[in-house]
Amino acid sequence: MPPQVDAAPPSPPSGDRADPAAASAPSPSDELKALRRSIDNIDAALVHMLAERFRCTQAVGRLKARHSMPPADPAREAEQVERLRRLAHDAALDPDFAEKFLSFVIREVIRHHEAIARTGDARSGDARSGDARGGNTPAAAREGAGHAG
Repeated sequence: MPPQVDAAPPSPPSGDRADPAAASAPSPSDELKALRRSIDNIDAALVHMLAERFRCTQAVGRLKARHSMPPADPAREAEQVERLRRLAHDAALDPDFAEKFLSFVIREVIRHHEAIARTGDARSGDARSGDARGGNTPAAAREGAGHAG
């Protein structure tokens, strides 16, 4: 009598086979939640980076006001736009989008610098916000949202 060989159990029909990768993959809903958490974290980082940038540009505005320098520096702004376009290209981000973003930021900063020059508020703090660090408030952020410097 031949030796007995354990036969493998019959395979289930092809539609019923469990895909091990699919069993361990997150559901679309869980994947969406994880992606959104990442986006929320990036948004928070952007806000904090912009707030720091605002503090720096407000200091620039006060310095310019103290020394009767013009609020806008078109040559610096053009350099910054070109620099940002290159960075965007290198990062696979639409350079036109990056330019629009920076142009918006620069316009807001110039507006803020003009207000500082008009009011003569070239002190170390921002009188409107009451923040000696330079206006770490939503209103100050809207008015000083970065600058080419």
